Amino acid sequence: MKVIRIADVPKEDSSDAPIFFGGAVSRQDLVTEKSSKFFNFSVVNFDAGARNKFHVHTSDQILLVTHGRGIVATEDEEHEVTEGTTIHVTAGEKHWHGATDDSSFSHITLTAAGSSTEIVG
Repeated sequence: MKVIRIADVPKEDSSDAPIFFGGAVSRQDLVTEKSSKFFNFSVVNFDAGARNKFHVHTSDQILLVTHGRGIVATEDEEHEVTEGTTIHVTAGEKHWHGATDDSSFSHITLTAAGSSTEIVG
């Protein structure tokens, strides 16, 4: 067993990753493929206005909002979400998520080990 405190995991700047735009984004990898055969589990922190581009994953993705206000969207719908909200995105579903223009936003993301992400549209 390993106990991981989010506060003890350093934030790694991810702002330059091709999937992000609109502001600073950092990532805290809590459980990776190096430590789990089954899961990737991370916190993603968005400054106000930062978000990701439309993308798809090869596995389902679960997001749990831990701070601020954000937006999750598909081509057909858009939802403002706040702390305590869980979002289930099915494998292959085109979507994006990020902070509103006036609030920072953080969520935990869970995907299957080996899942890949592709920027689309």
